Amino acid sequence: MAETIDRIETVEFSYPLEGVGTPPGGFDVVYDPGNTMERSLFAVRVEVSDGLVGEYVGSNSPGAAQMNAVADYLVGKDPLRREHHWSELKRALRKYDRMGIGPLDIALWDYAGKKYGAPIHEVLGSYRERLPTYASTYQGDRSGGLDSPGAYADFAEECLELGYPAYKVHGWDGDWRDPDLLEATVRAVGERVGDEMDLMVDPACDLDTWAEALQVGRACDDHGYLWYEDPYRDGGISQHGHRKLRQALDTPILQTEHIRGLEPHTDFVASEATDFVRADPEYDGGITGAMKIASAAEGFGLDVEFHAPGPAQRQCLAATRNANYYELALVHPDAPNTTPPVYAGDYRDSLDAIDGDGTVSVPDGPGLGVEYDWDYIEDNRLGSRTYA
Repeated sequence: MAETIDRIETVEFSYPLEGVGTPPGGFDVVYDPGNTMERSLFAVRVEVSDGLVGEYVGSNSPGAAQMNAVADYLVGKDPLRREHHWSELKRALRKYDRMGIGPLDIALWDYAGKKYGAPIHEVLGSYRERLPTYASTYQGDRSGGLDSPGAYADFAEECLELGYPAYKVHGWDGDWRDPDLLEATVRAVGERVGDEMDLMVDPACDLDTWAEALQVGRACDDHGYLWYEDPYRDGGISQHGHRKLRQALDTPILQTEHIRGLEPHTDFVASEATDFVRADPEYDGGITGAMKIASAAEGFGLDVEFHAPGPAQRQCLAATRNANYYELALVHPDAPNTTPPVYAGDYRDSLDAIDGDGTVSVPDGPGLGVEYDWDYIEDNRLGSRTYA
């Protein structure tokens, strides 16, 4: 007789980030000494009739709202029918961005790994055990941290000395955004370490116009950047705009972080609007959805790059041939990594997490391979909802 899902709980909790704030007129996190930012995330637990629990920590508020809209559907269902549940939840959330699927699907994969006594990448089919890693920076600040092209170049050298094979620049946000400043940063980093590291730049859609995107892209061309990601205010969703940008530049484009699901990703590739394909197990329908995107990219002969750090991303990357780097984000010479302190074991995504070869390990315990610190989550609980 098949096991059934008995109970699902979602928990909102907060955690502090010391020395972190937001720029004037902007939204991104920046180094802000003396300030403490309180961030909130959501954790999900899926309790099954055999006593095992599938877990995931990381969802944001829009995703949690969608989880709470569909969690009742899963109660009483077979937890191993992930493909069926993925399809049903995809239809149920069709009027939204479907980000609520991801945390639930990841928790079901965590359960499956625990049931089979294997890490998720082994259930998927392992390809690698160590993950080449790039340092992915904070946004620029005005506080003595990443506050100039030279500061970004200095930090790139520091990351190179730590063993990182690659480095990604995020520019300035809000009232501080300036295409000339970002261009100068692209050039300063390229001149300093371009012969020794793979380089990327991600304006995070901050540049106002296609012309500004072209300006920064030409600087990438001059210094052989590996990719140019989410340049301008189309929001990362215009297939036509990015096809035209690809035609004007030599630097490969990386898109699809801001579109959701398999079919829009495939359409972006088929219209030749990107070179690298972005996928995120939390954003793109869980591990089920992210691995579909990885396979679709492989079918087109392209590489997929998984967005953001985390145990789900590590499990996906470990099972994917057509991928190059793990994104260790967000890092800064003076500010802490932004990931929550919710791991009870030795798992971490801090700047010093890499080994001497510039790689991180894949958690090898059952499921996601990590143990969550539920005492910390409960001590910092803001609210919860339960379905049974």
